[in-house]
Amino acid sequence: QLSPFRVTVKRLFSTSHSSVDSKEMKKFQLLAHKWWDEEGEFSALHSMNDIRVPFIRDSLLNMSRNYHLGNPLAGVKILDVGCGGGLLSEPLGRLGASVTGIDPLEDNIRTADQHKSFDPVLAKRIQYKSSSLEEMVEESMETFDVIVASEVVEHVADLEMFIKCCSQVLKPEGSLFITTINKTQLSYVLGILVAEKIMGIVPEGTHEWEKFVPPEELEHLLEANGFSVKTVNGMLYNPLSGSWSWMESASVNYAVHAVKSGAQGQSSPTDALSEVESEQPSATTGTAL
Repeated sequence: QLSPFRVTVKRLFSTSHSSVDSKEMKKFQLLAHKWWDEEGEFSALHSMNDIRVPFIRDSLLNMSRNYHLGNPLAGVKILDVGCGGGLLSEPLGRLGASVTGIDPLEDNIRTADQHKSFDPVLAKRIQYKSSSLEEMVEESMETFDVIVASEVVEHVADLEMFIKCCSQVLKPEGSLFITTINKTQLSYVLGILVAEKIMGIVPEGTHEWEKFVPPEELEHLLEANGFSVKTVNGMLYNPLSGSWSWMESASVNYAVHAVKSGAQGQSSPTDALSEVESEQPSATTGTAL
């Protein structure tokens, strides 16, 4: 039995245009088989795991009162939006999380599925679906404790609609993690001229500077759609060492952690997660401390 609210939401998202950009899909279609080549086109995303995975893990643990050593994210339901070949889904699964990775490109999902099948533990913890975020709204209202959208928002067709959808599938007090690129002269020079045209770190045409998102704009959209922004951290990529580090300035790459406001009288993710096997304390995204 669908609630009237759910029907309205379903109608809202099924009749409006999609946040998936078909031009962007074509670009990534050509690279779908290369996700797990650590020296290839996605090498910068592989090394980004060195800072984005601890950022997600530690932000969640800081909001939690108990966790299970070795499996710090046990019991946490994560939606990895625009998961590509699973480069971020897999390390999150290794931390104990239950991960759903979605990507509109079927070739990406095929690659991700094949790669996780080599690890029986990951094969159980991660499920991949060829799906847009809007389609998830229709079937998964307030389902996830955490949403991760890493290097995705600069490729979507409608950013505000994307954030609204994130809010719909997140539980009250759930966490949203975004990494993306600022819209500055420096980001044009480093993100497009140097990275694409000079050093070939990413394939030419991967990014369009017009679609880069300033952190002020992203914060404004998040706050306007029921999120509280907790952290904005600048990120720096060193193309010579191939490594990432945190920096104060968000003038090129940056990471955001935002938390959806809690609804009155509704259980928080803490309550749901404390039901995971009681003999095994688990990390939660419990923000209602």
